[in-house]
Amino acid sequence: MHLLEAANFQHRERAMANLTNLARYLPSELLLRMASLVKASADGDSALHFLTRFQQTKPQEFTRLVANPSLLLPLVTVFANSRFLSDEVIQHPEWLEATVLDGDLHRLLSADDLEVRLGTYLARYSNGIPTALQLAQFRRLQLLRILLRDVSGLCTLAESTEELSNLADAILQATYRYIRKDLEQKHGTPYVEAASGARERCEFSVLALGKLGGQELNYSSDVDLMFVYAGSGETDGAKPISNQEFFKKLANRYTELLSTYTSEGMCYRVDLRLRPDGRLGEVCISLEGARHYYANRARDWELQMLIKARVAAGETGPGDALLAFVEPSIYSTTLDFSAVEAVSATRERIQEKLKQRKNTPGEVDVKLARGGIRDIEFLVQCLQRLHGGREPWVRHGGTLLALFRLRDKNLLSDVEYSRLCSAYEFLRHLEHRLQVDEDRQTHLLPSDRETLEVLARRMPATELGAAPTPGTLLARLNEHLEDVREVYERVIHSQKPIYYSGIPTAPRSERPETGPAAERLDTLDSNLVRFLDQKAPHLAQVVSKAQLRRGAKSFERYLEWVVPHSDWLHWLDSDAVLAGYLLDLFELSPHLSEQLIRFPDLLEELKTTRQRPGNDQSLREALQIDDPNDLRRFFRRQMFRIQAESIVLNAPVFTTLERTTALADAALQCAYRMAVNEVRLSHPPADDDYEPLDQMMVIALGRLGMREFDLGSDADLLFVLPDEQAPEHQFWTRVAARMIDRVSAYTREGFMFTIDTRLRPNGREGELVQLESSYKDYFTSRAEAWEGISYMKSRSVAGQADRATRFLNELQEVDWRRYGQSGRSQKELRLMRLRLEREQGAENPLKAGFGGYYDIDFALMYLRLKGAGIFFKVLNTPERIDVIEKMGHLERADAAFLRDAAGLYRAIDHGLRVLTGHAEGTLPKSPALRDSLTALVTRWTPDHLHDQPLESEVAQIRERTREFFDRLFAAA
Repeated sequence: MHLLEAANFQHRERAMANLTNLARYLPSELLLRMASLVKASADGDSALHFLTRFQQTKPQEFTRLVANPSLLLPLVTVFANSRFLSDEVIQHPEWLEATVLDGDLHRLLSADDLEVRLGTYLARYSNGIPTALQLAQFRRLQLLRILLRDVSGLCTLAESTEELSNLADAILQATYRYIRKDLEQKHGTPYVEAASGARERCEFSVLALGKLGGQELNYSSDVDLMFVYAGSGETDGAKPISNQEFFKKLANRYTELLSTYTSEGMCYRVDLRLRPDGRLGEVCISLEGARHYYANRARDWELQMLIKARVAAGETGPGDALLAFVEPSIYSTTLDFSAVEAVSATRERIQEKLKQRKNTPGEVDVKLARGGIRDIEFLVQCLQRLHGGREPWVRHGGTLLALFRLRDKNLLSDVEYSRLCSAYEFLRHLEHRLQVDEDRQTHLLPSDRETLEVLARRMPATELGAAPTPGTLLARLNEHLEDVREVYERVIHSQKPIYYSGIPTAPRSERPETGPAAERLDTLDSNLVRFLDQKAPHLAQVVSKAQLRRGAKSFERYLEWVVPHSDWLHWLDSDAVLAGYLLDLFELSPHLSEQLIRFPDLLEELKTTRQRPGNDQSLREALQIDDPNDLRRFFRRQMFRIQAESIVLNAPVFTTLERTTALADAALQCAYRMAVNEVRLSHPPADDDYEPLDQMMVIALGRLGMREFDLGSDADLLFVLPDEQAPEHQFWTRVAARMIDRVSAYTREGFMFTIDTRLRPNGREGELVQLESSYKDYFTSRAEAWEGISYMKSRSVAGQADRATRFLNELQEVDWRRYGQSGRSQKELRLMRLRLEREQGAENPLKAGFGGYYDIDFALMYLRLKGAGIFFKVLNTPERIDVIEKMGHLERADAAFLRDAAGLYRAIDHGLRVLTGHAEGTLPKSPALRDSLTALVTRWTPDHLHDQPLESEVAQIRERTREFFDRLFAAA
């Protein structure tokens, strides 16, 4: 044990306890060697934690690996550097053995090498078929190899990013080949007419953009892709389909397979937003269509991002032809500084967004901070655009090689090149260490000293040049950021001709929104106006009276979809109320406006609102849907209608949340039934006589549990199995995983919502499906206070509802005995609430900050425990307040105030969601968004809650909420 006395443990007692436990199973010589390696590792605490877990979980495999001198150091290396790969090694010890003992850790694997390995892996585990699970597993297996090479100093930064990119290329190519082959068996081979007049097999290119395009992928990057096919035509199958339809099917299946969430995570997050027309564009585009877009409509930043584009998978023909076509537009033949000036606006917007998001003092985003990774990449691309026309040598998608070539052509000095390369390598190493820990796409430097210390020790020693301490790390980081900022300003300024002066334009959010300027800005296209005057005069009159400001441009785009549909145009022209609803949405909700533009037929749902407002009878239809895409389409349409009605009908916010909850419940029940049927066919129960129906209970916590689910909410779910169903545990685990996939998978219809299962006993380390007795045992003896209290907002959403309700009642009795009856709840809840304020308050003040919504939530939980732990079956916040008031635990004035405060907080939260499509924790800084939010909140709250500016009302509510909270918890 003396070897560890000088080690840098942050939790020494725990570390010594782990080592003492390991000493019971290992000979002293081996224990000493292990202790020596742990002491020298980057994170001794993590290394000992995972070594102990490995021994307890798989003692035989543990003994075999640590006894092998070739495996012990790699084992400690992984355990000290990556939590998610540590979990994988414990689950798959053979991965580490194969990776190390293959003897090729010193070699960089090409995309071809990795594709061969992928083929072997798939043949062994899935009959050669690339399933989402096997692709995700293969990716993690290869990440293990790359991490060992990286951390052990067996490769350079450029080699590790190249190998990460090669891995993605191999997976993309193998997946493409399989899906294309499968589709051709169903629909025939797509053909296109060549220039010679002959029919040729239609080719399809997968273009990689961004980091993958430059072969500089991170450990946990998105992959930015674009799909291009050779041209129009049709397949030669028995029932031909057009090439467009064939390749749409291919692209959608491709994206879904790569992005499907599995027990091993997803393979890659596929981002298609850089394609022509972004989110609103076709998922794939013909070569002719792409050429037309980039020749006539592409913006400067879209041309600049093609600098990194390359064909990563599929056939090279269409992709290479497109890149050859756009290359003259990307690179200037003269020093035209306007290209740089145009794209600079994008960089400034990024910086502005970062400022708005950055609420934690001292928080650093190594990618987006001034002088960060994005600035270096932007600088390189600007120089390439300015000089690439005259100097083709500088055209290259990789940042490091492009820097070298720019210096080679004297476009950067030796000092500038040295500073930019050093900074880029340091920042990318730092980015890799942040991401490889938990396979999470993050660029934020941790703020706590303990985590910073571990991060510093994980960095390559050559990058710090001194003892790996938080101070050293931050000092080196600041030096690099300052160097980049200084070089950036000097180099970009030097490119600007003396005679050049751009016309300053205020950001859109700062432009006046009233008066003649606004009218000129938001005037509808004159051709459309004339058409409406002639063909739909009543609609033209409604539009004229509406005086759209913020939504005018979006509404104009939508009208272009409406005009060709005579029935839609007739609906709007003949019903001024329906037209008013539509205009209301475009003025007040950018998110719903985008939905309408993307799916114009959503107008039918708005018509339903006009004819049968508040009618949710169609939710019963969801229970009969058999196709997952039909379910997603149904969910999307119903969600749109509910959110639209909340705006146009001024529906009370808690009514809207109740309806959204009912929609989520229906989707989950349908997905449950689908999953049972699908798994019963693919992996039948162990017992041939077993009849799976609804034996597994699905329980919701959080906002879904308390019936306050909203647009963009996650669903916190538990999967619980009665003890008598234990023999079919594996079957039901498969059902739960399939159910999660059906709800959360991203497809052409989007996805419904994200499912979070981390609130189960033992979190991510616990089994996905657990027995009733396991829950009761866990909550009786091992659960922490916050876990028990989080289950107070729970209810059944699928499976055996009555049994689930009894089960939850029993769990809450355990909660009350541990916390309510003992009197611990007041102190525990207060400490928990204040900890959340410290950890999340700056980022999410409306919810977790001083006087935020959590003050109300925790107060109601305490009063509920105080009331003998009464079991609330299905109560939202206002109903909880009513019950507690009737029990005598709340004064009438306090109850009235809490109703107002909760209503205002939920109205603001809901307003932010319909504005942006997702949750936001702060009031918007943009005047336009703030005005829209105020208009929405005014619709959903009583007059006395909007008789002053929204910021003032919120500040007042926060003060009074904290006063009530402090008064209630005064004795704690």
